[in-house]
Amino acid sequence: MSLTLPFIRTFFVLLSVLWLTAYTTTTLHGGYTIVNVLVGVIAGLAWGLVLISLEILFKRFSLRAFNTAILGLFLGYLMGEAIMLVFSSLMSANALSLTPEVLTTIKTVIFSLSVYLGMVLIATSSEDMYVSIPFVKFKTLNHAKKDILIEGSILTDSRLIDLATSGLLDRSLVLPRFILKELNILAESSDEALKQKARRSLDVIKKLEEVPHLEMRYVETDFPDVKDSMTKLTRIAKILDANIMTADMNRIQQSSMEGLRIINIHTLSNALKPITHNGEFIMIKIQRYGKEAKQGVGYLEDGTMVVVNGGADFLGETIKAQVLSVKHTASGRMIFCNAVDAELPLGGYQEFAGSLTGHGDDAAAHKSYFAL
Repeated sequence: MSLTLPFIRTFFVLLSVLWLTAYTTTTLHGGYTIVNVLVGVIAGLAWGLVLISLEILFKRFSLRAFNTAILGLFLGYLMGEAIMLVFSSLMSANALSLTPEVLTTIKTVIFSLSVYLGMVLIATSSEDMYVSIPFVKFKTLNHAKKDILIEGSILTDSRLIDLATSGLLDRSLVLPRFILKELNILAESSDEALKQKARRSLDVIKKLEEVPHLEMRYVETDFPDVKDSMTKLTRIAKILDANIMTADMNRIQQSSMEGLRIINIHTLSNALKPITHNGEFIMIKIQRYGKEAKQGVGYLEDGTMVVVNGGADFLGETIKAQVLSVKHTASGRMIFCNAVDAELPLGGYQEFAGSLTGHGDDAAAHKSYFAL
C-alpha cells in the first residue's frame, strides 16, 4: 500500500512535535511542566511547517538536479578540506598563530567558497564530467534521449501505434498508472461516447504492450490530493525529467508554462508530411470552391490543403496542377497551384504568382488573394 503525501506530512509533523517535546521536557529547567510541553509542541509544529515548506519548494526541482547538487556539495567539501590542509601546513611551517575566532572565520569562508564553486562547476558541466583513477575511468553516459510520458488524449489516436513500431520510442515510452485506472473506470461508464473512447484507448495500450522492443513501462507515482490529470502528469514529468506527448492542443500552453517540453503528435505529423517543390505537377481532386473567383480547393491524402487557381471550373474532378508555392502556417502546410487544364491569361497567372511570392508591382495589393 502506497503512502500518500498528506499522511507523510502528518507523520513527520507529529514526529517533530514528539521529539521536540521530549527534548524540552528533559533539558529545560523544571522538567515535565505545562510551559515546557507547550514550548516543545510549538517548536515541533514550527519545525514541521519548515519541512513542508522545503518539500513544496523542492517540487520545482527534478531528481537529477538534486543529485547534481549533492555531488557538487560533496566535491566542494573535499576541496575545502584540501585547501584547509594546505593552509594549516603553511601556518605550521611559518610558525604563525591565529586566534580561534580568526581561524573559524577563515575556515567558514574557505568552506563556503569551496562548496559554492563545487556546486556551480558540477551544475554547469554535469554532462561532461567524469571521474578518473589509474587504469580505470568512470565516465558519465550522456543520455540525450529522455523518457516520454503518454498523456491520455493521445491514446485515442491510432498513429501512436505506427510511431511506436517505427523504433523511435523504444525503451522511452512511459504510461502513468493513474491514467490506466481512469480509463478502466470510464470503460464502465453509462455514457456511450466516453465508454467507446476509453475502450479504444485500452485497445491501443494493449497493442503498445505487444510491440517488439518497445518495452513500454508503467509509473506508479500518483498524487491523490490532485484532481487534474494534467497537473499530475507535469509533476511526474518533473520527477522523472521526462517529456510529455499529447494530442490535446488546449493543454499545451498550460503545461509549457511549467518548463516542460511538450511533444504534439499533430505538429509531428505535419512535420513529416511529404514536401512538394515549386514547379512539380500533382493530381488533385477539386472538392469545393475557394474564396476568390476561379479558385478551387482540394486535399492531399495526408490532409494538406491545395488551393488551385482556375480549379473552380473542375469541381468534383481530378485535374493536373502545377505547384507555384508552398506556405507553412500554424495549422499545417498549404499548397498553391495553377490548374494545367485551365486556359488562364498571362496577366492572371502573373497576379497569381505575385500574390504568393510577394514579387511584382502589385504584390501588396494581392497578398490576401488566397485567404481562406
